[in-house]
Amino acid sequence: MTKTQRFPLFLLLLLTLIWQVAQAVLPGTDAQGRPYPSLAPMLKQVNPAVVNISTYSTRESSYNPLLNDPFFRKFFNIPDQQPEQQVPSKRQQSAGSGVIVDAGDGIVMTNYHVVRNADEVNVSLVDGRNYEARIVGTDPELDIAILEIDADDLTEVSFADSSLLEVGDFVVAIGNPFGLGQTVTTGVVSALGRSGLGIEGYENFIQTDASINPGNSGGALVNLKGELVGINTAIISPAGGNVGIGFAIPVNMANASMQQIIEYGEVRRGQIGIGIQDITPDLRDAFNLAKGQFGVLVTNVLEGSPAADAGIKSGDIIIEADGKTTSSTAQLRSRIGIKEVGDKVRLTILRNGDSLQLTVKVGAAKSRQAQVDELTPLLQGLRVENNPDGDGVLVVHVAPNSAAAYSGLRAGDVIVGANKRKVYDTKSLKAALELSSTSVLLHVDRNGGSLFIVIR
Repeated sequence: MTKTQRFPLFLLLLLTLIWQVAQAVLPGTDAQGRPYPSLAPMLKQVNPAVVNISTYSTRESSYNPLLNDPFFRKFFNIPDQQPEQQVPSKRQQSAGSGVIVDAGDGIVMTNYHVVRNADEVNVSLVDGRNYEARIVGTDPELDIAILEIDADDLTEVSFADSSLLEVGDFVVAIGNPFGLGQTVTTGVVSALGRSGLGIEGYENFIQTDASINPGNSGGALVNLKGELVGINTAIISPAGGNVGIGFAIPVNMANASMQQIIEYGEVRRGQIGIGIQDITPDLRDAFNLAKGQFGVLVTNVLEGSPAADAGIKSGDIIIEADGKTTSSTAQLRSRIGIKEVGDKVRLTILRNGDSLQLTVKVGAAKSRQAQVDELTPLLQGLRVENNPDGDGVLVVHVAPNSAAAYSGLRAGDVIVGANKRKVYDTKSLKAALELSSTSVLLHVDRNGGSLFIVIR
């Protein structure tokens, strides 16, 4: 082959290489020449609405009082020192995420546990601006907190209808994990209506395999349109890292809570006055439920309650609330929990094999319920009511991460004694708790058994 023959071949190879390099830097296309999809355009709109939250709190530094004992210092050869007159305080900082939901008023939504016990809350925007935030109000039972910042030129995220989510829908989690700065992870909705996790009082979680890590709490879970579908709140992490199971509070529930907080400064949940329980396989057989039929069993109806006025009876099975299937007590509680007092809820029930439609007006919580933490801080986070099935006081809610939760009490327990006195109702419980301010001895009935719990 001559030089003149080799030159065109070399030129052809060079042109081929240049074409390949050009193809590598150009956007990829499919077989029809269309560019591959990208989340970048949507994220450019949403990312400015997701913020980093830093909280500061003071706590008393602990010190060992034994160091003030001369014998202790001599025995362990510790030099003499003057006893500390004042216990120094330390500043603690924690990081989480939040979502701007109202740019005009500077409203930021996050998790309650992100700002719990905070003396100061700071909000940092993606453009580097930083603001001190005011806590407008909180909803510990749902784990929602609403903040307000005084800032201009904010970007807000719009709400989707989270009730329309389906398993398999693509979602994107945005937050600030591990303090690294804004991070985006993608995945799908892997389950809906998750409950029974003991994370919050009202549980109806969106489950996703989009990576949610520490610091993502309070961040946004959005759909591919960039609409907010949930507030990231928790993960299952047996080994300390993400294992592909994260949970978010549906935005419909979070928004209902926010509206009440903004209007009243608190959440005013009502009730309809029924006792409910999940349907076990034995109950399914006893009530002759069809295969695949789910629902919640009504165990009792309070006299004079909204449920009684609407015609609900003990033994009814509630299968839908406002047209949405209710397969667990947690789902039904959550559906009613987002209602304000005076709102109506449409219930579909099964009674003796027949389907009935009933409308119930949500009423105010009855005075028979009591916040025990108002009586003693030893049981902070405990809510009880008179036992509808006899003597004693029924535990209806134990707030997560509260003193009551650490005591070992559970929702469904019946307190039949306190401080060696028999408990008949909330009034007698109050009288028994007033006997001691440093400890409480409770006698509890649980699932047919009996146990004592000591709380100091």
